[in-house]
Formats: sequence, structure tokens, C-alpha cells
Amino acid sequence: MNEITNEDWFFICIGIMFFITAIATFCFIRISGKHIEREMKREGKLPPGWDSTMGLRYGFYAIVLVRNSVAAMSFVDDESVLRYARKKDRFLAFFFVISSSILLVIGGLTYFLYAP
Repeated sequence: MNEITNEDWFFICIGIMFFITAIATFCFIRISGKHIEREMKREGKLPPGWDSTMGLRYGFYAIVLVRNSVAAMSFVDDESVLRYARKKDRFLAFFFVISSSILLVIGGLTYFLYAP
């Protein structure tokens, strides 16, 4: 008889959270990130030069939207991100940050509890 152990439950949760995080990442980048960058481009502001190919700026956009304040020092233009963000952008940013954090916590727990 096959029983599902705690280890199996952790791996199932990681798999589910991986797909949820992938959906959240895709939606935030394609909907919110592109909208914010399009509006910034209209104003003549370019995306950060240090992030030409990797896309790390989208994570910073999400953190700015969740934090909802301008930091004294930031990797991205916080004022522009907050100015051009819509309500659904803030929701998608929250969804993206929360799902990524949960995936990281479950993955870390699985590693520390069940790694050889």
C-alpha cells in the first residue's frame, strides 16, 4: 500500500507552488512590467542599464509596488514605478512577491528537513 509521507507532501507543495509562482511571474512581467516600462518610455526614461537581459528589475518593480513608498536609494526609479502603476499592477506585484516567498520557504524547509 502506498502512503503519502510528509516528504511527499513537501515535494507536492513545491511542485504546485512552482507553477503558481511561474504563472505569477509571467503575469506580472507581461502585464504590469511592460505597462510600467511603456509609460516610462513615453516620458523619456529608460529601464535600468545594469539589467539589460536578465529581467531582475521586475522583481524590484514588484517590491516597490508592495512597499508603496519611495526609498532613499533604489535600483529602479521608485517614483515612476509608483506613478504609472495601476490597481491591478499592485495586486499582481503582491501575488508575485507572496508566491515567490512561499516557494522559497517551502523549498528551504524541504532542503533542510530532507536533504541527504
